[in-house]
Amino acid sequence: MTEPVDVETPHLVPVTEPHEGTPPVIETDAGLAAAVEALASGTGPVAADAERASGYRYGQRTYLVQLRREGAGTVLIDPIAVGRLDAVNEALAGQEWVLHAANQDLPGFHDLGLQPDRLFDTELAARLLGRPKVGLGALIAEELGFALAKEHSAADWSERPLPEDWLRYAALDVEFLVELRDRLAAELQAAGKLEWAEQEFEAVRLAPAPEPRVDPWRRTSGMHAIRGGQGVAVVRELWQARDELARKRDRAPGRVLPDRAIVAAAQALPRSERDLVALPEFAGKGTRRTSGYWWAAVERALALRPEDYPPRRLPVSTGTPPPPRAWPEKDPAAAARLDAVRTAVRALGEEHHVPQENLLAPAVQRQLAWTPPLTVDEPSVRAALADQGARPWQVDLTAGPLTAALATA
Repeated sequence: MTEPVDVETPHLVPVTEPHEGTPPVIETDAGLAAAVEALASGTGPVAADAERASGYRYGQRTYLVQLRREGAGTVLIDPIAVGRLDAVNEALAGQEWVLHAANQDLPGFHDLGLQPDRLFDTELAARLLGRPKVGLGALIAEELGFALAKEHSAADWSERPLPEDWLRYAALDVEFLVELRDRLAAELQAAGKLEWAEQEFEAVRLAPAPEPRVDPWRRTSGMHAIRGGQGVAVVRELWQARDELARKRDRAPGRVLPDRAIVAAAQALPRSERDLVALPEFAGKGTRRTSGYWWAAVERALALRPEDYPPRRLPVSTGTPPPPRAWPEKDPAAAARLDAVRTAVRALGEEHHVPQENLLAPAVQRQLAWTPPLTVDEPSVRAALADQGARPWQVDLTAGPLTAALATA
């Protein structure tokens, strides 16, 4: 995805059309076979991007795949029409794929049978170079001097047929990726950071699918305003009912019932369906039509005994640090260690022009401060960092300063 760039900036060259025009969308097996042949005969890295329908459809399904390779041009594929893309993956075996913010697109690619063997992530590269703006449009403007007129990043890409201006947007997302990759790779090499970047790219490429979140209903926006256990139970039942209905309808949950309606019901604790629909947040025509469904969920919560209410907060797993704001009271020594660790990482980030969250993940910093090695020496700190998933370049850069920080905290 690309954020808007001011096309009126004098020194930028506005680009509103792909250089070779907007290709037709591939929607047939024959079209896919021709695209596979073209991509296989191309040369060099493969620029790749994907479009989803976040905010419109349930889940993160991919609705359009964009690929570009020298000698093959740009290819736009409708995976809803043609299905899995294993043939594309086979045609590009061993090639480097260039993506921007690859962690957003790779899960959807994997679902389609696309598994890059090598990866270059232009967003990650820009972060390691200390760029203040790492959006694709900003980087293309800064590095290449082009201004992309972009305005469809939040569109409903499940719509069919896709409008022509949307397809131009999609094609432009891969138009300059390889050129941008070459520029950033040269800058990484000059800064002595290319090996760092390669380790980061490989970590993203091999990252496992995230574990399902425990009690995802607890992330309901506004949940912090719910005080009593019965209200928490209402949130859970309404959230789960919404999720089931959203999945059946293939609609984004927030479009089925907004979070604010769930929270309003949990605060009001209505005693009848009539009371529920009297709430302003349930006054919409669609919500009223399904009021019986929502009332059934509220009734289930109201029927629970107090001992069956879900806990206000999940218990903290053994060894898992609590929220840092609680550290000064729970463990003042750990709070002091965290301050020292953060200070050391921040100083290193400034020295090497790398955001501290990219230099060492905040979760790793917290874990090291909460459960430091029994013996605070550099070998032990190196082992602890590696156990937490820090990459070798991160371990090499931070182990010494962090050992000193823990020893003096």
